[in-house]
Amino acid sequence: MQKHGQNYRQADEMELVKASLEGDKNAFGEIVNRYKSMVARTVKGMLGDTVFAEDLGQEVFIKLFHSLPEFRGESKLSTYLQKIAVNITLNEIKRRKRFFSMFSHSDGSELHEYDIPDSESEEKKDARELVSKALQMIDPKFRIILAMRMLQGYSTMETAEILGLPVGTVLSRLSRGQEQMKKILKGL
Repeated sequence: MQKHGQNYRQADEMELVKASLEGDKNAFGEIVNRYKSMVARTVKGMLGDTVFAEDLGQEVFIKLFHSLPEFRGESKLSTYLQKIAVNITLNEIKRRKRFFSMFSHSDGSELHEYDIPDSESEEKKDARELVSKALQMIDPKFRIILAMRMLQGYSTMETAEILGLPVGTVLSRLSRGQEQMKKILKGL
């Protein structure tokens, strides 16, 4: 075990958790560095590429920090963190649904968030925006499965473990989500 203030790049997950629980900010910083891109992919995959994704990502790590004493190492830290990210993002989706249903335009169109500009080619950007738009139209229980399997590359078993679902349910939702996605993309 390393002392406070040391470099934790080579430390395993449980060393980082233990050091974080002992108050070592560098250890928790290493956890954030290791998993911030995974959390970002989860949040953006479920919510869309929004200006709010970074805020939710920070909320995920705050929740992790407060729940570290509950982490027993029975699963990987990444799995535990992924569950937190999924739950926080699902709660945000529900909150937004309630909010936007109260504040939609009189013509029936909904309010939209601003996209973050990037330097991708127009064709790639258009395709990504189309897929993102289609994902947002899919029921959240299918969206999370599609995002984890197709965008993040998790296996069916990993997805089932992270979400606490039977493998058959993951496969069924993946199939139904893909069907919905095809229909929506044809319409767009």
